[in-house]
Amino acid sequence: MGDSLVDVGGVTLFVRELGRRGEGPSVVVMHGGPDVGHGYLVPGFEPLARDHHVVLFDFRGCGRSSRGLPDDELQPEFVIEDTHRLIDRLGLGVVDLVGFSTGGRAAIQFVDKHPEQVRRLVLASTSAYSSADAAVHLAGWDEYQRRQRIEDEADGALRNSTVFVWDLDRAPAYLRLLESLGTDLGDWSEERAIQGLMHPWFTGDPEQILRTFAKPVLILHGEKDMGFPVQLAHRLHQAVPSQLTVIPDTAHMCHFEQPETWSHHIHEFLDS
Repeated sequence: MGDSLVDVGGVTLFVRELGRRGEGPSVVVMHGGPDVGHGYLVPGFEPLARDHHVVLFDFRGCGRSSRGLPDDELQPEFVIEDTHRLIDRLGLGVVDLVGFSTGGRAAIQFVDKHPEQVRRLVLASTSAYSSADAAVHLAGWDEYQRRQRIEDEADGALRNSTVFVWDLDRAPAYLRLLESLGTDLGDWSEERAIQGLMHPWFTGDPEQILRTFAKPVLILHGEKDMGFPVQLAHRLHQAVPSQLTVIPDTAHMCHFEQPETWSHHIHEFLDS
């Protein structure tokens, strides 16, 4: 397999394929951010690729996919249709879909718009709820507040490594990973999101979308996630028929902290 550039009509997506195509569905991954490409996710999918075909790609405006697009073309609905076309262009048929962080929110919209393309859905380190819902759980969490102060004092230099990784001994290694990716960044503007100029990643009630999808869903979460607190994963699990797996002593980047454990849970779910 390897790396390629795939024209999906209007934009070109940088695609990384791990493992070999087999008889089972390919695993398509929607990354988070979208201020970065997919490179930070590779450590979590390399173990899975030992016996699964994994397709990672950079969203439009991220990493090595088409850059410099007009702001009105950097909207979630374009990502959904790019993913739909990518699956078609690669001839993947029905796939297993993994959405990580913000990519999980995009994946919810994907299964609403294109349920026929997805066999099973993994929602990893993500949330179906608002930032206000997350803030309720973060407000009284002293360790989160302490780490956020460290990040603020570093003025962006730590790139949330002390918040996204629970084991602080591992945080420097995660920061080095991010720094090693070089141009694996994105054009999506946080300011536009703050100003309300970004469209929502999904429209409609996410709980109802997943109930209507009515196919197997795995919610995979770090116990100490400080991006999307684990209480939100429990809330979604209670609202939607699903399997919930919480990995102890890991935070938002649990795929990096415990890649073998993380990928094993996905492997078991996909092959069950």
